[in-house]
Amino acid sequence: MAHNAHLSPPQSPRLGRLVTLNGTDIYLGPYGTAASKAEYDRVISEWLANGRRLSSTRDEPVRDLTVTELIAAYWRHAREYYLKGGRPTSEQGSIKLAMRPLRKLYGATPAARFGPLALNAVRQKMVDHGACRITVNGYVTRIKRMFKWAVENELVGPEVHHGLQAVVGLRRDRCEVREAEPVRPVPDEFVDTIRPYVARQVWAMIELQRLAGLRPGEVVVMRASDLDMTGGIWHYRPVTRWMRSRRNAGRYSKRRTRTRNHGLSFRSLLGGGTRK
Repeated sequence: MAHNAHLSPPQSPRLGRLVTLNGTDIYLGPYGTAASKAEYDRVISEWLANGRRLSSTRDEPVRDLTVTELIAAYWRHAREYYLKGGRPTSEQGSIKLAMRPLRKLYGATPAARFGPLALNAVRQKMVDHGACRITVNGYVTRIKRMFKWAVENELVGPEVHHGLQAVVGLRRDRCEVREAEPVRPVPDEFVDTIRPYVARQVWAMIELQRLAGLRPGEVVVMRASDLDMTGGIWHYRPVTRWMRSRRNAGRYSKRRTRTRNHGLSFRSLLGGGTRK
């Protein structure tokens, strides 16, 4: 029997069977019938899938949860969902930042009453605090995603998310919000100054980044088995779980193959020789 669920036996076979979930009695049907057993399985499965909570169609007070309570419920989901290799992804931190102005302005507001005007007010608060346009749009998208999740789990009605979809993203040169400064490459002389302070292997990884334009994470996961070193030009074809699938393998190898005409430099870095 699932935790917090209690199946009440009838006083006589003529009475129906009840299951009690979160203090609410739910009628399953005539006692001893196949239909009542099937209804019990369905109700329990739905209750477990909803985090051991009754859906809003059965338990109307769930619709009265506040925005703060919704954020807490969504955060429990995000902590389990946004993981990679068992570690939290950067998306978890972005969700936290997106929810701060929302909770500060509308934390005590019923989530079912949060609409487009409220979302616009939260967005303006982000702009007033100096966030750039791309960042603001990303935070607003995350708020919308939270309410979409709430609709999926029947914590709010579908009309809430539908209304928030009317709030379009901020457009360049169409609103008074600052643009993000372009990310410039770090000057080589800045990078060269750290060479005496890092291990030889770490410096080889830094050099490889500069030669091939790789991200730090891509250098860390690079394996010799992903390198085709048969010719003068080496080809790097990283393989992930997504790429291993039969449907994606051929498509990805065409799109994401990294080719760099730095064969001599790569050999020097990996072999410990002098860079040419």
